[in-house]
Amino acid sequence: MTTTAQLRSTLPMLLAEVEVVSIERISPTFLRFELGSPALAEYGVEGPSFDQRFKLILPDPVTGGISSVADADETWMSTWLDRPAEERGHMRTYTVRAVRGTGTDTRLVVDIAVHGSGVDSGPGSRWASTAAVGDRVVLLAPRRGHPFGGIEFDPPAGSDLLMAADETAVPAVCSVLEQLPADARGSVFMEVPETGDVLDVRRPPQVEVTWLPRNGAPLGERLHSSVLAHLGLPDLAPDVAPEDVDPDLWETPTHSSSGETVDGATRVDGHDLDGLYAWIAGESKVVTGLRRHLVSELGVDRRQVAFMGYWRRGVAMRS
Repeated sequence: MTTTAQLRSTLPMLLAEVEVVSIERISPTFLRFELGSPALAEYGVEGPSFDQRFKLILPDPVTGGISSVADADETWMSTWLDRPAEERGHMRTYTVRAVRGTGTDTRLVVDIAVHGSGVDSGPGSRWASTAAVGDRVVLLAPRRGHPFGGIEFDPPAGSDLLMAADETAVPAVCSVLEQLPADARGSVFMEVPETGDVLDVRRPPQVEVTWLPRNGAPLGERLHSSVLAHLGLPDLAPDVAPEDVDPDLWETPTHSSSGETVDGATRVDGHDLDGLYAWIAGESKVVTGLRRHLVSELGVDRRQVAFMGYWRRGVAMRS
């Protein structure tokens, strides 16, 4: 007879209940969680993890409901989606910030940007704001030896890197920076809510990192201006109407949520855009504005870019 443990071990992804082992506030906005479970001994990807995404299923903030994975099989995802959110919980996407330990002592580290715990915040922020050591959540992550996807950072060798992010993508950028080869070069811009959110992160010597605390400025304003200045463009306010924002904005060299393809490359103000690799993630409207400058105005080949809407202001994420 096939046992539940044997069945789960055949799934192509790692689906397991994990425990909050530790919580550390690393800045006013960021909380660092360490998640543990013997099942994490099976976690792994080939090569650098860079901006590796994984899923957490968090309890419903009102009912506390969350799905069990005790009898999970290949139909788990479809049956999970069929259940009401108040019973199954809420799925949210995060970045693997680091992996600590080995074997059954493996710990997955995740940094979460927290924007309060009130009723107007999302399930992820509300859970992170109130979580305690010993709490349990469900994890969906890469299983060693099986393709999982979720790594978008993939620059050609020798690229001139351009990375831009708001606080939701800061953990992904920091993870990438710490795994870059020593000869990597480029510029990184990270906008965070306040000065206290500027973090110490390792990086290659030829990669310049610019932190952009808002300190009350509008979301995305400093990020937009700094990236345009880096490219030698006028400091134009983003002209993005709400209807222009793709709610599923996700443009990579292999996938386009809009289906748009931009061919060709160019040079502008001393920047060889033919050698540029851009990775830009954060609030969808901000990302849309930057995408418009790079792809539509400068004509950067879409094979050189990854633009990802991690969230959209005023719109609740779907599970």
